[in-house]
Amino acid sequence: MAGKLNLKELQALDAKHHLHPFTDAGALNAVGTRIIERAEGVYLYDTEGKKFIDGMAGLWCVNLGYGRKELIEAATAQMTELPFYNSFFQCTTPVTVQLAAKIAEVAPAHMNHVFFTGSGSEANDTVIRMVRRYWQLKGQPERQVIISRNNGYHGSTMAGASLGGMKFMHEQGGLPIPGISHIRQPYWYGEGGDMDKNEFGLLCAQALEDRILALGPDKVAAFIAEPLQGAGGVIIPPDSYWPAIKKIVKKYDILLVVDEVICGFGRTGHWFGSDYFDLEPDLMPVAKGLSSGYLPIGGVIISDRVADVIINQCGEFAHGFTYSGHPVCAAVALETIRILQDEKIVENVRDNLAPYLNEQWLTLQDHPLVGEARSLGMVGALELVKDKKTRERFSTTGATGALCRDFCVKNGIVMRAVGETMIISPPLVITRDEIDELVAKARKSLDGTAEALGIAV
Repeated sequence: MAGKLNLKELQALDAKHHLHPFTDAGALNAVGTRIIERAEGVYLYDTEGKKFIDGMAGLWCVNLGYGRKELIEAATAQMTELPFYNSFFQCTTPVTVQLAAKIAEVAPAHMNHVFFTGSGSEANDTVIRMVRRYWQLKGQPERQVIISRNNGYHGSTMAGASLGGMKFMHEQGGLPIPGISHIRQPYWYGEGGDMDKNEFGLLCAQALEDRILALGPDKVAAFIAEPLQGAGGVIIPPDSYWPAIKKIVKKYDILLVVDEVICGFGRTGHWFGSDYFDLEPDLMPVAKGLSSGYLPIGGVIISDRVADVIINQCGEFAHGFTYSGHPVCAAVALETIRILQDEKIVENVRDNLAPYLNEQWLTLQDHPLVGEARSLGMVGALELVKDKKTRERFSTTGATGALCRDFCVKNGIVMRAVGETMIISPPLVITRDEIDELVAKARKSLDGTAEALGIAV
């Protein structure tokens, strides 16, 4: 049907029937949706034939790029053999079992079990259920509170949005739910002022201990955080932050939940962000790169410490989803991990692409609009500022970021605006030449933004 409709017809149907996620529907309908029609490698093409380099890997997820025939064939073969069966009723499917074993193979050594979900949001809902059940079984049912961070993102379901610390989400639904507490984020550029980076990192870590003591250590169940904050603006914590956090969670024996939905499966140049930052999580929510975005699948990777209690003491764990371990999604995820291993993609990111992206991305630091350029692995951010010395912003509403994003679209690059910060997360299979193209188009978009603001380049 879509092939028979032109752009205007598609836009009219979209406006009439389709509500988009995280979108001002009225504003979108006034200008019309951009319709992405096809993709190949790291490039997207819309219905008008315009080509974009996808600086966001879809939505942090298309790690292997578009058009990987192996993933399509894996889905087709599994769809033909067994399109669906569930993991309820003491059953499962062969490919679901194989995927669980493969994930355990690449996960940190102390993590050997997986609970499957359909998304990262569902994975974080599962985290709340599992964390609280764990402490019940340990004879400490009063340990209910989960501490998270301001501006962290853990999904958009009631539980996921509550764990996340984004106030604009909380305002649209009476969130957070009870038992969630938020502390400051390790955002040195935005909140560190003139402090030394590592001093600021220790200050932010101390906020966790302060909150534990304020709530009562016997009431706190877990601390959840992303290795680096993705949707919050690619916020990379100071070097001092995670070592201090590790000591605090160990001191008070609270569970550490590391949200790997974005960082998992190679994004940092390691299999997991926990590997990069030398963390030992009790639970790791995953999704996105698990299937390279080709089909929806997520899960929680569980430490032996937690799994042993759930397996041996819980009885029935009264939680799950129809599509937990969906066989077609599992087949694509299994093939995704095979490709990552066989083609040594994670190692290539670590040794080749990530250092090159960092080198080229930091050249944008000299642009008059850029207060800071930063990157880690295959993510990057640019802070848009009016004054580099004082870090004064052009706008507190995100208008400058939105303006820059529009120039990006005009110049054939997908970069995301998070307030006044521009972020990227390209596919892990991008080449050096394509990185050069991405950075050149980012600079061109910055130039256009500066000109529109009356700033000389």
